[in-house]
Amino acid sequence: MRLAMIWALALLLAGPLRAQDYIATAGPLADDDFYRLVACAAPPRGPCAKPSVRWPLGAQLKVAIARMDRAFLGRPQARARAALARAVQYLNATGANIRLVRSDSPATADIRLYFVDNDGHTPLLGKGIRGFEGAVVRGGAVRIWWDQAGIIQGANIVFTRRLAIRDYESALLEELTQSLGLMTDIKNSHYNGLSIFAEDSNAAKQLAPQDKMALRRHYRPGETGLRQTR
Repeated sequence: MRLAMIWALALLLAGPLRAQDYIATAGPLADDDFYRLVACAAPPRGPCAKPSVRWPLGAQLKVAIARMDRAFLGRPQARARAALARAVQYLNATGANIRLVRSDSPATADIRLYFVDNDGHTPLLGKGIRGFEGAVVRGGAVRIWWDQAGIIQGANIVFTRRLAIRDYESALLEELTQSLGLMTDIKNSHYNGLSIFAEDSNAAKQLAPQDKMALRRHYRPGETGLRQTR
């Protein structure tokens, strides 16, 4: 079963809003259906079930590791940092009108990553990570929050010890991609091992052609500001 789960926070809401984690489909999807599914939880030819949110077009987002517990020191830390660098490189090569840059300053980062010494079964309590108080993170999870205009204001990503080292490349690429506003997975055997949005697989370690297409549609080259898509 896929290790990541998605939650979303709207700035003006009192508490967390549970996002639908996946949409079940069958066979290869047309580009329009694929994009709308991952961007707003729309089933093929159906209506959106989530708002379409994004960072400002053309933004340069700072990504920083905000926490690395001792349980990850040594090989896990080295593998995680390498996987993060690779994920940033892959996302920046898609042609999407958004750019990620590594930062050593979590305080000023837009996207913060936390590697927490937790078994993946016990709720996270008292960690001070926005959106994760009381959450059970089986491997990796992302929380994003946005304003009334649908502009993402920040993102936190948490990984726990339950995430196998062999899955670091896939999980970091997946969570970073979903922190850009593409929050819904695809439950469909056709995409297992192919797309990072596959609900039932962590095998994909690179972005598939439709993954890249979805990012370019969400962040169209040459445009600025925020453009809502339904």
